[in-house]
Amino acid sequence: MTDQAAALLDAALIHVPFDGWSDDALRAAATDTGIDLARARALYPRGGVDLALAYHRRGDAQMAARLDQEDLGHLRFRDRIATALRYRIEAAEDRELVRRGTTLFALPPYAADGARAIWGTVDLIWTRLGDTSDDYNWYTKRATLAGVYSATVLYWLGDDSPGASATWSFLDRRIDEVMQIERVKGALRRNPIARALMAGPNAVLSCIRPPARSARDDLPGHVPPAPEA
Repeated sequence: MTDQAAALLDAALIHVPFDGWSDDALRAAATDTGIDLARARALYPRGGVDLALAYHRRGDAQMAARLDQEDLGHLRFRDRIATALRYRIEAAEDRELVRRGTTLFALPPYAADGARAIWGTVDLIWTRLGDTSDDYNWYTKRATLAGVYSATVLYWLGDDSPGASATWSFLDRRIDEVMQIERVKGALRRNPIARALMAGPNAVLSCIRPPARSARDDLPGHVPPAPEA
């Protein structure tokens, strides 16, 4: 993100609670920063939609930076996932900004943008946590986590408990439910009868591969891995 793009986004955040993620917010941000409106539109061609996606990407980047700074190796894997999701929600900073974004991406013209942004977030989480799956599990892991993330964000938007403690309890319950499903899947894989019944479907699913890394990089929510030292 260029300095001007960042300045416009920062300035827009003041106006979004009143104007939503809209052209009005972009125009107000351009006025506040002294950036020519034509330049602002060049940086955010779709106005509020691109501002909202930039805000989402900023939250992803903040979560990724926080994960990179901490050693989560001592945690159970389910707790690493919970920690990553908590960091991502905490990066949102302001419920009203998220609420406005949720409203925007619920509109049919922008629903695909919202879905890709969420997919980019969960892909980033799995990547940062070391996921190396290269079959249909790449999709199922991300689809499952997208559901947990979306549900938790919606819960958080209405949570007035101290320190959002109710949200983190809700998140833990959702992850426990997912882990129970994984345990059932593991038991089925160990069961010879179930394994025989699933041989055909598994053969088909084994042919599914995740998209090339270059394609993933195009996701609106994607944040590239930090360079190695």
